[in-house]
Amino acid sequence: MSSSGVDVHEVERIAANPDPVVRNLQITHCYHLLSLALAARTGNAANWCTFAVWASKQVGRTIRQEDLAQAVERLLKSSPEVAAGVGLVARGLRRAVAKEDLDRAHEMVRRAVVATARLDDVSAASARGNLKVFAEIAREFARFLAGFDSIEEFCDALRPGEPPEGQRLLRQAFSRYHRAMTTSDPKRRAELLLLANIEVGLHEQTRLQPEIAAALEAPVVDPRELERRLFDLLLPGNRVVKWLRLAWLTVLGRRTAVRIAGEQLADQVRVLVRRAVTEHLMTLALPRGELLDLSEDLPGTFPPLLAELTDPDLLALLKIVDPTPDSVLGTAARDWADLPDRMHYIADMFRCHALREDLLDPPFTAEQVEALTSGRRPHGPL
Repeated sequence: MSSSGVDVHEVERIAANPDPVVRNLQITHCYHLLSLALAARTGNAANWCTFAVWASKQVGRTIRQEDLAQAVERLLKSSPEVAAGVGLVARGLRRAVAKEDLDRAHEMVRRAVVATARLDDVSAASARGNLKVFAEIAREFARFLAGFDSIEEFCDALRPGEPPEGQRLLRQAFSRYHRAMTTSDPKRRAELLLLANIEVGLHEQTRLQPEIAAALEAPVVDPRELERRLFDLLLPGNRVVKWLRLAWLTVLGRRTAVRIAGEQLADQVRVLVRRAVTEHLMTLALPRGELLDLSEDLPGTFPPLLAELTDPDLLALLKIVDPTPDSVLGTAARDWADLPDRMHYIADMFRCHALREDLLDPPFTAEQVEALTSGRRPHGPL
């Protein structure tokens, strides 16, 4: 058994859980145990698992669709273009819908948009990415913490080659974690840990590229589905009128005012829904209620041990992933689907928060841990 209390079999057991919500909670807690075990051997500094705790916890909100529907509705309410599009749809429906229902048209359209925006696909893509990374990387951390005869033997079990299939970066990272565990020089240890964290991060983000792209591309508002949802909401009890209206639109192939307005509205809301999903994916909640907006420059400064870097391998990697060396200016990610854009922010985030001990705080209460380890969804805010 690993010093974390997590072995390879436990990682595999969690990964096999078919419930994406409970599985994510178990993944997050498992990362926490692995993080504490490695931090205990490296002076309580943050390791990749430490950051994975909070990233996985944030992904859990997307998997559970917490706040995502509300974010979509908020953007829809504040958009004058959508308001105008709703007005066109309402005018097209005025002969088939009672006036009191038309007065609720804006609310009905927002509900129809949320129902047709494929937020389930965003959730599913996030769950796949969460599982994909955990099943590979947590397994290796568990194996690493279980002990080995030599670091060379440990690394030989990792695949050569570049990600997404090769594990060269992981081989290098675990070698550096091993050196960080054995050095007594605080600055040397801090630089080795930062280098290892960035290497694991680059491997992870390369592997995640398809799932991140899928989550961002998932929100597609189909105008015909939007139209059907609107009829269901605005004509809930009038099946004859609804059937005649739909027959006129589909069987006779007519592009009525409702169809035209619905197509225009679908185009407008598609942009807003993708924006809401992007904003949701580009937010990271840290301990004590701190929120990072990844579309803004990273707040904070580098800790003294990492203010000036000397490790040649670390400097060489930063030349690749950090276009603004020794500065957090320009770290704001403009396109989360762009790997270099993400890595710029992530590398500097690892550096800024490398020595924050509150990142080692538990992500869940003791009662929540008892529930999730038993396979239940815990009560209370997660």
